[in-house]
Amino acid sequence: MIKKLRKKFILINMILISIVLLIIFGTLLFFHEKRLETNVLARMGQVLDRPFNSAELLEISSAQKRNPTPADFIPVFIVLANQDGSIIDQKSENLPLSEDLVASAIQESLASPEDTGILSDLNLRYCKRTNPDGICIVLADRNYEISSMRTMFINCIIVFLLAFIAFFFITLFLARWAMRPVEEAWTQQSQFVADASHELKTPLTVILANLNILLSHPEDTIRQQFKWIENTYAESTRMKKLVDHLLFLAKSDAQQISVDFSSFNLSETAWSCLLPFESIAFEQSVSITEEIMPNLWMYGNEEQIKQLIVILLDNACKYTDKNGSVHFSLTAEQNKIFLKVQNTGEPIPPQDLDHIFERFYRSDKSRSHQQKGGYGLGLAIAQSIVLKHHGKISVSSTFQEGTIFSIILSVDKKGELPSRS
Repeated sequence: MIKKLRKKFILINMILISIVLLIIFGTLLFFHEKRLETNVLARMGQVLDRPFNSAELLEISSAQKRNPTPADFIPVFIVLANQDGSIIDQKSENLPLSEDLVASAIQESLASPEDTGILSDLNLRYCKRTNPDGICIVLADRNYEISSMRTMFINCIIVFLLAFIAFFFITLFLARWAMRPVEEAWTQQSQFVADASHELKTPLTVILANLNILLSHPEDTIRQQFKWIENTYAESTRMKKLVDHLLFLAKSDAQQISVDFSSFNLSETAWSCLLPFESIAFEQSVSITEEIMPNLWMYGNEEQIKQLIVILLDNACKYTDKNGSVHFSLTAEQNKIFLKVQNTGEPIPPQDLDHIFERFYRSDKSRSHQQKGGYGLGLAIAQSIVLKHHGKISVSSTFQEGTIFSIILSVDKKGELPSRS
């Protein structure tokens, strides 16, 4: 699909570019033709304005040679004729014509009602004017116009081809550059669907297996088959949690989540999230320490911020080694809230840090959700919540400091101080 989209993008772009180039070069050819016609007619008009006298003609020609114009170099043939077409006198300015050709040109030009025109069969342009001595007819060879137009046309073709080739490679580059986000989004979406299907398949398989066992023993009581029912309930709960996470991310991507923002005491919210994890940490032989600034208020959605804190604490407790520690910090400075969750343990490999917020991503591929109880969606949800609150989230992981998730949020939108009494 991406390849078809890229080809379609290139095709449409090159068609538009070709149309624009054709319009540009067509316009250039049109105005070049009109300029040639204007120059030729100007040259013929100059000749008609001069008296049909050799000495005066040479005098004027010498003056024109001193200040030449493009029209002065166009060869012409001048004829003075009667109404019946008989030639009174004729002169040539760099345009030798045979008697038969001149005679035919005179007859056709006199027969035409127009004072200027083109004699296509003779390849001549004429311009006539009546004066007391007779009819003065100026003939100009059209080879000059045709040759100039041919040269201009060839140049336009060459420039068109070079421009077309240049624009093709530019469009090829732009197509790859413009399609890269689409390709990445498509790849992520395909991977997301595949991962979601895989994660949903496991609990569904377990549930179906448990139900088959129950159906194969219809005479047993619930107590006798309690472990299969309990296991089915656990897998159903796990699957519901996964579906809820998927729906949250899908609605977040589509910006369909209706979020009500209000001012709330973030310090109290943090304490309410932290206290339940003390017993969890105790069972895992993990110590929790905290540094929470009192009466710290912010403007946002309290439920989502609770979810954010729980995700970070849960993630920290899961990946802290036995007898390790988790440190929770909540401070404020210059209208900014700094929330940090730090845990000891094996650091996240550097190559995995850039992908840590991707959906279904686990830095340790050997860890399954059965071992750690997660699907790789928690940090993606955490990032989504932070972005909804116009904040920033980052992660660092070293042997010395452990893994640290850092979040920057804004204090109360109404401008209250970070600390309230």
